[in-house]
Amino acid sequence: MDERQELAETLWRDKYRAEGEACIEDSWTRVAHAIAGAETADVRAHWTAAFRELLADYRFLPGGRILANAGRRGVQTLFNCFVMDRVEDSMPGIFRVLGESALTMQQGGGIGVDFSTLRPAGAPASRTGGRASGPVSFMHVWESMCATLLETSSRRGAMMATLRCDHPDIGAFIDAKQRPEDLVHFNLSVLVSDAFMQAVRAGESWPLVFPDPGHRWPGHARVPRRWPGFGSPVDCAVLDEVPARALWERLMRASYESSEPGVLFIDRINAENNLTVLEQISATNPCGEIPLPPNGACCLGSLNLTRYVREPFTSRAHLALEELEAAVPVAVRFLDNVIDVSPYPLAAQRDVAQSTRRIGLGVTGLADALIMLNECYDNPAACALAARVMTLVRDAAYHASVEIAREKAPFPRCRAARLGERAFVHRLPAEIRQAIETHGLRNSHLLAIAPAGSISLLAGNVSSGIEPVYAVRGGRRVRDAGGTIRTWNVQDYAVAWWREHEDANTLPPACVTAEEIAPEAHIDMQAALQDLVDNAISKTVNVPTDIPFDAYRSVYEYAFDAGTKGCTTYRPGGMREHVLSREDSLATCCGVNLAPEE
Repeated sequence: MDERQELAETLWRDKYRAEGEACIEDSWTRVAHAIAGAETADVRAHWTAAFRELLADYRFLPGGRILANAGRRGVQTLFNCFVMDRVEDSMPGIFRVLGESALTMQQGGGIGVDFSTLRPAGAPASRTGGRASGPVSFMHVWESMCATLLETSSRRGAMMATLRCDHPDIGAFIDAKQRPEDLVHFNLSVLVSDAFMQAVRAGESWPLVFPDPGHRWPGHARVPRRWPGFGSPVDCAVLDEVPARALWERLMRASYESSEPGVLFIDRINAENNLTVLEQISATNPCGEIPLPPNGACCLGSLNLTRYVREPFTSRAHLALEELEAAVPVAVRFLDNVIDVSPYPLAAQRDVAQSTRRIGLGVTGLADALIMLNECYDNPAACALAARVMTLVRDAAYHASVEIAREKAPFPRCRAARLGERAFVHRLPAEIRQAIETHGLRNSHLLAIAPAGSISLLAGNVSSGIEPVYAVRGGRRVRDAGGTIRTWNVQDYAVAWWREHEDANTLPPACVTAEEIAPEAHIDMQAALQDLVDNAISKTVNVPTDIPFDAYRSVYEYAFDAGTKGCTTYRPGGMREHVLSREDSLATCCGVNLAPEE
């Protein structure tokens, strides 16, 4: 058994194996039977067999919580990711959401929390006569909670904190992770608006504001803003003004040094939301591929593209597109069933999930599949091929959701969503739009591209999500069931296949790694797929250590102009925890944020 296989076996045993299971095939059987439990008795056996076939040979990789918990005793959720309820600007409100966050993480869910609703540091605290400590101070309370839970679990707690770019404490938020020991369980993202980017480019001043319907700050100018918790624009006091370019520079400098915060282009996220008339989004799950409303949740699964490559590395290499297309409706039904069979940490999460029925079907192993198809990741043809694959997945997924809606009923808020007016739905083929108009959709959202970290390792170390191959061979740090961290030295899946079948002493001709790819090429791949994904995409842009700061800053501006929903970078040599490493002359670094086994 080579180290890849040994690592996969260890991951399965420590994270996914249920009592009495002798092999991964037993786990697939357990999961298929449990997820088919949502079906009526007359078709349950059929769907059990269909789901079992879908899982075979790692063709479909369900989210880690599904694989670990489906069909087992207990109340552990099958959802990887949640966004918590709006944090009310009061001590009871703050600690209510803190407690709910703890319950959610205790059941295995990663969480996102928007702290924009908390008044800035120094603001008057009306009940006590004191001064508010600000949102960043309460992020440390969440940090302590997460660290305490981690002591009793082998799963690393993962949290996303967001803050608006016009919040008066945005500077403190930007600087919150400039020391390696601070907020290690949080990923941070700034909610960047279109207006802010316009102000940056125009060299304008930028107002920092906070809702003030009760005129807590007399004498301050006021502007209307849409703010979490308010159904319409609210009167906000202008508490400060800063040069927009100076604030952008501060954000970019922090990111340059520590790879955080990332940015979420929040206006684009909301404009592209299929439920934009029903909800306002201001947070995502820990890796950013699922923008969610308060109490939102999403179950994830990835089609493993390496298993659909035929005649790899030959002149006849191709993707079995018909097989891939046939797998999509089975995967959609699988994930839709998860919504019905999963326990929920909170009743509010169940209510939101079952009223919207969001799912997140995506792909993983893209880079390895491209290598096996003799296509370099940073070639424009690779983007075109990836877009062709994602178009197939998108159309098949939406068609499947229509068919399930005909059979079982659309998601409860389908008509209120006015789907035909939504930007994403408008880009679908005419026949699918017409079918939605006639029959509705089973799921408000269907597509997301997750990092698929641990489950890609389980499948033989295939490349994660749509990331390029991180290293030909490198170390992967994994925490075992006892909490001990071990570093595994593993080869990339496509490279291992090549060396086993073709030439043990060379690399595949199309093999390029993340550090060899220009930052713009990373973003080109993300942008090529974003219009085809109704949720979002988890993507880390690797940049060289010696990239000049001006060039680094331009990466984020390129991502904004390219139409992505967000941007996260990694520059080796910074402070982010190292989960991946390369051998010998290859720099140790981390290509993705840690997340709960997505």
